[in-house]
Amino acid sequence: MAFIQYLKLDGVPLPLPDSYEVQMSDVEADSGGETEAGTTQRDVVRMGVVSIPAAFSVSPKWLKALTGFKQKEKLTVDYFDTETLEIKQTEMFIDGYKASLVKDTSYKGLWKVSFTLKEF
Repeated sequence: MAFIQYLKLDGVPLPLPDSYEVQMSDVEADSGGETEAGTTQRDVVRMGVVSIPAAFSVSPKWLKALTGFKQKEKLTVDYFDTETLEIKQTEMFIDGYKASLVKDTSYKGLWKVSFTLKEF
């Protein structure tokens, strides 16, 4: 059975994630809000802005690679879109990067890395 390649960062295929979620949100202008009549008015500037929270259990080699991706201002991301069930490409950045030691082994440990990819 072939696994789906959920994420590629700058062309580098990432390991199979422990968790993976695609969230879409709308960017609204400040002019939206509640009207005098009490109805909600939305002035949507951009629809379907993608953010992807993901978590991985990785070796020290992958820990170093993922930390390197965090240092970049912009990444080209190929991700598995849960709406179309196809791979899409966009530019994103990493936010909320967290690495924690799960288990100390003879080879520098097993690490849990989590972060959120956010679309520009």
